[in-house]
Amino acid sequence: MDNVKLPEFWLRGPVEGVPGLLQPIAHALVQAQLEINELIKEFPQDLLWTKPAGLASPAFHLQHIAGVIDRMITYKHNLPLSEQQFDYLNKEGHLTDDVTVDKLLVILNHQIEKAIAELKATDVTTLTDFRGVGRKNLPSTVGGLLFHMAEHTMRHTGQLLVTVNVLKNWV
Repeated sequence: MDNVKLPEFWLRGPVEGVPGLLQPIAHALVQAQLEINELIKEFPQDLLWTKPAGLASPAFHLQHIAGVIDRMITYKHNLPLSEQQFDYLNKEGHLTDDVTVDKLLVILNHQIEKAIAELKATDVTTLTDFRGVGRKNLPSTVGGLLFHMAEHTMRHTGQLLVTVNVLKNWV
């Protein structure tokens, strides 16, 4: 039974507690979490910062996905980024000795779980409410931020999938 291939999350029914309008966002985040954890579980630490053909490293993608989720939640609450968030943003993609595959997965999983909890707590009547993004207060909405959180996560999941497979098979 271990080799039974389940359908993607969007075909498994609703994520419990998430409003219907937000189910596609939850499905995308949970799907990304599953794919990333499976992809990275035995990834060699010595390849974590490798940039094949000058592209982003696996470490960057893992850091960036977690960081974007955190920032979108902050903007959803109509709050500015904290100094800690700016510090994290500035460190995304920069080699540090204390970053490991396991630590990156813990951070990523925490952020995805936080995002799912955030979706559960979202009043869908606020989806069209204005939210400013960044120092320039660029226009978005609660729904736009939540959608971007999922879309951006899946974009980097795809890039991570390619990068990791290239590194595992050609380096």
